[in-house]
Amino acid sequence: MSTHHPWSGMSPPDEFRDSPMQLQVRGPYAAFTRPEFTSERLSYPVMTPTAAIGLMTAIFWKPQIRYVIEQIDVLAPVHWAAIRRNESGTAITPSHRVQGYLDADTAVQQRMTTMLRDVHYRIHAQVWVHPEADEQNPAKWRDQLRRRLDRGQCFRTPFLGMRELHADVAPADDTPAIDWTEDLGIMTHSITYDDRTAKETYDWFDARVIGGTMRIPQLGLMAEHNAKATA
Repeated sequence: MSTHHPWSGMSPPDEFRDSPMQLQVRGPYAAFTRPEFTSERLSYPVMTPTAAIGLMTAIFWKPQIRYVIEQIDVLAPVHWAAIRRNESGTAITPSHRVQGYLDADTAVQQRMTTMLRDVHYRIHAQVWVHPEADEQNPAKWRDQLRRRLDRGQCFRTPFLGMRELHADVAPADDTPAIDWTEDLGIMTHSITYDDRTAKETYDWFDARVIGGTMRIPQLGLMAEHNAKATA
């Protein structure tokens, strides 16, 4: 039986029966790029929920499950660094693949990136099982994720916003959150992939850090608006 289940148009449950799983991540550098800055990269001062989902998916992924991020604790003071990087100014096309290379004189451009350094976070996440999956008990998937965390296993290298910014992931401890409160404005909440069109849809939320903790609502602003409109 196929394990593929469509996720388009689905929303996570209002409540989960289990307490959220916790893991900690740290790294020398991180960049969670704000979408409103197009020419130069500027990071949010804290990990985004979508980055946390990507990191957990790198550790353990199955088509029957999704991760729902409920909370991110900031465990280290926010420090900044700025670097200039060579980046491709164009997407890789079939003609580039045939050619076998990019012309550095025409395709490569330098961009300034303002990123975070010496980051440390604790992620609180739920395992959301697709309602049509054969195995509905999330304990199976939670145990597999926990075992992979304990063994330091992953499907691909976890990273902090950019693939070259590798992350160290470990089971959570009792490190306290820092004393930091700030309104961060609009932040990426989730990215939905349409299985039929292969298009991405983005949702957002009003991000606030209170006492070193950022809580993420179940629904983004767009999904919440649509739910109220159909109620």
